[in-house]
Amino acid sequence: MSLLDVERLTVDLATPQGTLHAVRGVSFAVDRGETLCLVGESGCGKSMTSLALMDLLPKAASRRAVRLSFGGVELGDLSPARMNDLRGNRIAMIFQEPMTALNPAYTIGDQMTEGFRRHKRVGRAQAEARAVDLLGRVGIASARERLGQYPHQLSGGLRQRVMIATALMCGPDLLIADEPTTALDVTIQAQILRLLGELAEEFGLALVLITHDLGVVARIATRVAVMYAGEIVETGAAADLFAAPRHPYTQGLLDCIPVPGRTPRGSRLGAIPGVVPSLVGALKGCAFRSRCRFARPDCETDIPWRVDARGHGARCVLA
Repeated sequence: MSLLDVERLTVDLATPQGTLHAVRGVSFAVDRGETLCLVGESGCGKSMTSLALMDLLPKAASRRAVRLSFGGVELGDLSPARMNDLRGNRIAMIFQEPMTALNPAYTIGDQMTEGFRRHKRVGRAQAEARAVDLLGRVGIASARERLGQYPHQLSGGLRQRVMIATALMCGPDLLIADEPTTALDVTIQAQILRLLGELAEEFGLALVLITHDLGVVARIATRVAVMYAGEIVETGAAADLFAAPRHPYTQGLLDCIPVPGRTPRGSRLGAIPGVVPSLVGALKGCAFRSRCRFARPDCETDIPWRVDARGHGARCVLA
């Protein structure tokens, strides 16, 4: 059994126009020491999937799943108190927006040590020593002085690194990172990705990394799950997926990446024509068919999930 098992996770949101099917039957598993990258364009359901795992969905949302298991414990059966014992302790999350995730009224030190002291039952001095160590590991200089500062005194990149360090405070078994390098420059981005990879390997940390940057995926992923319109359309080992994509959407994403030395200067960048369909109301068939050059009549029916012996699967009639 994997550390995290997700089977047919569904998230629906009530809207004035009808029910919005934000996540539609998503299934995946992550083991210790493994990095799973959830990839897809904005609005495909990546962040909503992560919030469902953390039980942090908005009030208008409802969550259902055949299985939502962490370490053999069914998350859907936990009381709010027991979920609070897991959240921030054994399961941690790096949120996408550092500007709003940190409380402007509390110091960095207070925010970093609060959860650690609650879950580990330690004193302030030990908690602050842990915070200083992690701030240094994510590349923040003068870490001890940073503990007394407020979020508005830090740049966006520093706030993002504080959030990464905060998520690691309790030594979680599972780390969910939602676009963790969005606010960072290229040099720091590489450092953070290297750090996350080293932590996953060193401590047997299971990492779910949410991104739309395939360059990040190629650098860090063990396995990849490509999402489109609320569902996973392809999944497999990172090397297999990059070498031989099986879904037209995955191929379209790869075609959009400019290749140094092969993409002529001044040429048009790759793009996938069309727009994502509305996820409100009844949905049937392949959601990508209106944008797919291989579309045919049977794409309007229920599409089977086909997987090979290597675990490379795709939801496409051509797979």
